[in-house]
Amino acid sequence: MRENIADFDVASIAATRARYPLAFEAPLLVRLRIRATWLAFFVLTAYCFWTFNLSPVRLWQGSGTLVDIASRMFPPTVGDAFNDYLWALFQTIAMAFLGTIIAAVLAVPLGLMCARNIMPVRIAQFLFRRTSDTLRGIDQVIWALIFVRAVGLGPLAGILAIIISDTGTLAKLFSEAIENADKKQAEGIRACGGNAVQTIRHGIIPQVLPVMLSNVLYIFESNTRSATILGIVGAGGIGFYLADRIRTMLWEEASFIMIMILIAVYVIDWISKLVRRRLIGGARETAGVVH
Repeated sequence: MRENIADFDVASIAATRARYPLAFEAPLLVRLRIRATWLAFFVLTAYCFWTFNLSPVRLWQGSGTLVDIASRMFPPTVGDAFNDYLWALFQTIAMAFLGTIIAAVLAVPLGLMCARNIMPVRIAQFLFRRTSDTLRGIDQVIWALIFVRAVGLGPLAGILAIIISDTGTLAKLFSEAIENADKKQAEGIRACGGNAVQTIRHGIIPQVLPVMLSNVLYIFESNTRSATILGIVGAGGIGFYLADRIRTMLWEEASFIMIMILIAVYVIDWISKLVRRRLIGGARETAGVVH
């Protein structure tokens, strides 16, 4: 009996394979394309290792210098500039906060214009999307260097760099969230006689607001770290002191500054988590009531 069942199963599988061959094996062209992709991936990876000389020997040769630098960082020393460090750290956090808030405000209309379900004119939507890509396609450090030349050294250059770069980044994230919003809620608003603004305000924004808030909070956390790099190129903040201490090989003070940055990032991450929990939870409740 078992042999008959086994024969039946084998025969059924063979018949099914003959009838639906693509369910058991991909076509030859698809298999060749997958293998060619993997081959290109490995070739590109090997080429990068070879071009940049990423060899264990080179890493081992540099490990001695790295250990020496790490040993000089301890114990961390504040020196006589603690107040200057503290003020510069506050500048860095303020740069990240102000730049993120202004970028978020500017990104809302730009994100709406980038969304396919909001902007019906495809040419205009394409131009708004390319504008967003251009803003975020240039790194913040490049923008900071440009604004340092334009407005001079200081936090203003860093704030402007954050605004320009993050406006494009948040606009892209906002537009993707808007495009993924449920259409039924917006259709219900239109069916009740709502105009375009009312449809966006009551049919789309309540759905995407939690995602938008989450993105803004994450960008703020990220900007707190990246604003340190902006200070290194002259855009103000704690990065200026960190670059100066590394340049003069005052590793103990550089270590203290890095510890201050780590503590600030941890505190901001903790506060952002609480704010995200509170605001996003309230936004979801509001969206549920509207729905």
